Parts: sequence; C-alpha cells; structure tokens
Amino acid sequence: MDYFAGLNVSMEETHICFLDREGTFIRGGKTPTSPGAITEFYAVGPACARVAFETGGIAPMPFHGLIERGVSMQCIESRQAYQALKTLSGHKTDRTVARGLAHMARTGFYKPTHVKSLSAHVVRSLIAARKKLVGQRVTIDNQIRGLVVVFGVRLPRALSPEFSDAALTASQQRRSRSLCGSVRAVCSSRGNTDSGLGNIQRHKENDSKI
Repeated sequence: MDYFAGLNVSMEETHICFLDREGTFIRGGKTPTSPGAITEFYAVGPACARVAFETGGIAPMPFHGLIERGVSMQCIESRQAYQALKTLSGHKTDRTVARGLAHMARTGFYKPTHVKSLSAHVVRSLIAARKKLVGQRVTIDNQIRGLVVVFGVRLPRALSPEFSDAALTASQQRRSRSLCGSVRAVCSSRGNTDSGLGNIQRHKENDSKI
C-alpha cells in the first residue's frame, strides 16, 4: 500500500502526519526542524510515495536536506496550499495543517513548485546585501553633500576617490569642530560601507570560480 506524508515546517518544530491511500491516519508527531531530525522521524516508517510541504522562508533547507537523504519531497505553493487548507474542519492547528498537506500529497491535487538550490540562495543573499549597502552609501553621500552645500561647496562625483577628501577639506576650512566631527563621522561610515561592498564583491568572485 502507498503512504503519504505532510510536513508543517516552522522555525523550531516540524509537525508530520502519515496517511495511507484511503486517507486513514497512520501516525504523526513533531520533531525539531532540521533535515537530520526529520529524517530520523521519517525513517521509523512507513516509507512514503510523496511527502508534501508548503513554500516558506525556511523551505530550501529541509527540502534539499531531505532530498539528499532519499525522501521524495514535493513543495506546494503557499497560496495554493492556503486555499486547499481552508476546507479543513475544526480549529486550524499545526497538527491539522500537517494532516491537510498529507491529504494533498495523497490526492495529488496540486502543482509542485520548484525550489531553488542553496547555492542560488547564496548568490541571492549576496545580491540583496549589496543592494542594501549601495542604498546606504547613496544615502550617506547625499548626507555629506547636505552638510557642506550650505557653505557653497560643490563636491565631485560620489564614486570619485576625491569625494571624501573634498568633504573633509571643506569642513576644515570652516574651522568648526562640530562640522568637522560630523563630516568625519559620516565619511567614516561611508568607508565602512565601501569596505563591506568590497568584501561582497570578493565573495561573489570566489563563488563564481567554484
């Protein structure tokens, strides 16, 4: 007989439910959310034709971890799962959601969703971090311009190496400790941001060589 399972994955715990072909409950429980712990719970049996769970922020880690351990995983798009699980009777709990996902795995009334590889998520995280730092640098550059523009100082392009030096020189010419301290602090933050961008670029180049 074929068996099917549903996994309701959260940050700390994963609820698991096993059903047979007729929808009869076989066993269930919960385990820490890690591929190793889930595999240990799953290994007790029965072996399943399909194991379904829905997409989410932490979906890639258990999905690829269980695939590597030989579990037949199917990922369901969260909006499709939500529409199907709305028909569940009674109060919605982690346990009933896992059972609902097991029923979806049993019936096959869903379209499997592709889950990006962990290496793809690494590249995505680098791109997201770089985008955030670039945005912060633009904000800092605009702040530096705003500090000195009231004194009639026009700074060069922000990507120019002379940008920070010109800002510091302009602040020193005003002979104001407060202005010098403000510009120096913001320029220091700008240098840290540039350093972070450089680190991201090096990591990206190293990953492309692998």
